[in-house]
This record gives sequence, C-alpha cells and structure tokens, in this order.
Amino acid sequence: MSEIHLEVHSDTAALVAAAAALFVETVVRAQQERGSASVALTGGGTGIGLLEKVCENPGAIDWRALDIWWGDERYLPTGDPERNEVQARAALLDHVDIDTARVHPMAASDGEFADAHAAAVAYEEELAAHAKGGQVPVFDVHLLGMGGEGHVNSLFPDTDAVREEHRYVVAVTDSPKPPPVRITLTLPAIQQANEVWLVVSGDAKAEAVAAAVGGASPVDIPASGARGRTVTRWLLDSAAASQLPK
Repeated sequence: MSEIHLEVHSDTAALVAAAAALFVETVVRAQQERGSASVALTGGGTGIGLLEKVCENPGAIDWRALDIWWGDERYLPTGDPERNEVQARAALLDHVDIDTARVHPMAASDGEFADAHAAAVAYEEELAAHAKGGQVPVFDVHLLGMGGEGHVNSLFPDTDAVREEHRYVVAVTDSPKPPPVRITLTLPAIQQANEVWLVVSGDAKAEAVAAAVGGASPVDIPASGARGRTVTRWLLDSAAASQLPK
C-alpha cells in the first residue's frame, strides 16, 4: 500500500505553483538517479496550468531524457484544440528542447486506426514496448485531475472502463462528458506509477475528494482507485479540501 500524502494550499494559484515546483524537483531527482525519467500528463484547467507554470521555470530538467505519455485523450482530429496533447504542447512541450521520439501521444481520430478501440490497443502495445519487464512503464509521476463526480483520466463512475481489471488502455465510446469518444489508461495502468498525483481545486470537487480519501469504492469514485506504487499525493487548494476531516 502506498503512502498517502495530503497537501493543502490557500488557493488555485498557490496549488499550481507548488505542484509545478514539485514536478520539476521529482523529475530532476529521477534523472539524477537513473539518467532519465517518465511521466504521464493530464488535461483540464489545473493540469494544463501546472504545465504552463513549469514552462516559466523548468529548472534543471533534461527534457531530452524524459519520456512523456498521456493518461487519456479525446478521440478528435489532429490539432483539435480540445485534445490534451495539443494543449500540453501549447503550454509546455513546444517551448522546451524535447526529444520528439520520447513523446508518446495517443492517436487522433483522423489517424491510421479504424476506431478508438484499435487506437487503444496500439497505445497499450506502445506502453508495453517501453516497459522493462512489464506491460506499462513505471511512470515517475502520473498526473491526474479529478472531476466533480470523482472521475480521473476518462474513467467515469459506474462504467465498464473503471471496472476494467486486466487491460491497461481502453476506448470509451459513451463518455458522459463531451466528447463521447476517448482513449484512457485504466486503474491497473495508473497503479503502476511510482507516484500518482491528484491535483484538484475548487469547492465543487470537495465532496468527491473527501469520499476518495476516505476510501470510497473506485466504481463509485474512480479517484479512490488512483494509487501509486510508493506514494499517492493529493495536492489540493483549500476549497477542494474543505470537506476533509479536520
């Protein structure tokens, strides 16, 4: 069982600044220890805000020694501004000296695959090709946001995707949040990360935060099943933390 760390910051700006600084510190430490690092990125306002903050002060990260993956993606055409990849590139990746061969976006809907199911299988195969002795690389950090109902990646409550126990990447064709078609890493994939970070802001998410931290069923509150191998970090602003026990 991983350690659970709770950090509460005064507001969203303070939360994003602290999370960005910790991201840089964690990646640099991994690179110092092993020569390279691996991260899974998320979308959403807070997740993209974190990347924008990292872009302001990238510290000592060796961007050419970093593998970049995504936890989920909207299955939309190449370049669509709603794609997590497009937003991450605009926020950070287009502004640092990355090795393009180490950036691993999920497929777009106008790409080579017939549908999202085939694209999910291909991403699962790509993960396995870069894993050492397993099916998923051990991400140093898997970044996650969380929805007001407790969803992470594109794993929504009471769906087949959140119940998946064997596959590491699946297609979602009926997302309750538009667009309906997505590709997502599952809870078994998330749980292979060394550290899982849930970066959450806003009082609309406070009830789900309290339920997840309190050990709710992942089928009901998917964030509850987002656990790292060694550390699970809840990085919150005061509003998101407002319903946690005092």
